[in-house]
Amino acid sequence: MAEKPRIKPRLQNALGPIVSSAHLASGAMPALSELEFGMILLDHAFERWMVRCMAAAGVPDLSPLDVLVLHTIAHRARPKRVADICLVLNIEDTHLVTYSLKKLDAHKLLTSGRRGSEKTVSLTAKGGEVVQRYRKVREALLVKSVKSAGLDEARLSEIAALMRALSGHYDQAARAAASL
Repeated sequence: MAEKPRIKPRLQNALGPIVSSAHLASGAMPALSELEFGMILLDHAFERWMVRCMAAAGVPDLSPLDVLVLHTIAHRARPKRVADICLVLNIEDTHLVTYSLKKLDAHKLLTSGRRGSEKTVSLTAKGGEVVQRYRKVREALLVKSVKSAGLDEARLSEIAALMRALSGHYDQAARAAASL
């Protein structure tokens, strides 16, 4: 089986690794610093995208977290508890999600229910319409662009799996750092 072509960073040979913190890249694993800088850039671009895509879908004043919470609630069309949302999004501070829920509720995108003694949230019809408009804008602008760039879907899936695995290493290191 032929080896998959590797993505080579541009200008790496001439300038060294592309990083935001050379003092961190001078350690035992410079590639991790390259990845971290890439994640920083990707995170900020992704957050800008979510906010602008949601504005194009008709709800202009949501934060990136609000958009993530809305999509998490829409996932599989099942009622979600705050704890469910926090777990899926890897958020420790439940107050952040609670505040997002209040904002989404003010836009009439959510409805509340109960599962035993716990409050749950689901999308209203309006919330479902907003999520579908977001999906249409995403398909037209982002998905079409990524597909036309020739990015391999299987490779993107591999990168996503690697990112999820790395999140475990960062979480474990965070726990260790908190105990110092």
